[in-house]
Amino acid sequence: MVPEESTVATPQAVIAASLRRERTRAGLSLTEVASRAGIAKSTLSQLESGTGNPSLETLWALCVALDMPFSRLLDPPRPNVQVIRAGEGPVVVAEQSDYRATLLAAAPISSRRDLFRITAEPGHARRSDPHIPGVVEHVLLATGRALVGIVDAPVELHPGDYISYPGDVPHVFAALEPGTWATLVIEYT
Repeated sequence: MVPEESTVATPQAVIAASLRRERTRAGLSLTEVASRAGIAKSTLSQLESGTGNPSLETLWALCVALDMPFSRLLDPPRPNVQVIRAGEGPVVVAEQSDYRATLLAAAPISSRRDLFRITAEPGHARRSDPHIPGVVEHVLLATGRALVGIVDAPVELHPGDYISYPGDVPHVFAALEPGTWATLVIEYT
């Protein structure tokens, strides 16, 4: 993850506090969570201390291991009225593609959906491993063109196009034009 300028606490600090909170809530040891996520215990320890620099892939693996929505890692307390300007907000960056996800709104406990702004550039597709069971992703393309959906059958989207697909199977977002961006809603059922 590459830190981005923001008016909120650093993503590393928010992620560190969230990981400690969620691991404690689940009653799991560092060793058990690291094993479930397929990462080194030392990596998880660094992340929980705020000194690690995780990729989007590592964070998703931890969310699956902790059976939690991704947004819970990035969601500090917020005021009742919230404005996130373009270019602001907590951003995480994919490891092997030019793909950034900015958390815009996390679901309250009574709801199970998160809202992200996705920006991507052509080159390397963002391939995602399955998320927790029952996840459905909704993408509304704003600008550019992209191949989006299940890895075996992605659909080409143009501005204004919408797609919904299961997020608990391998899926992909591949920008086909520079400056591609979309709104992503992740629904946890």
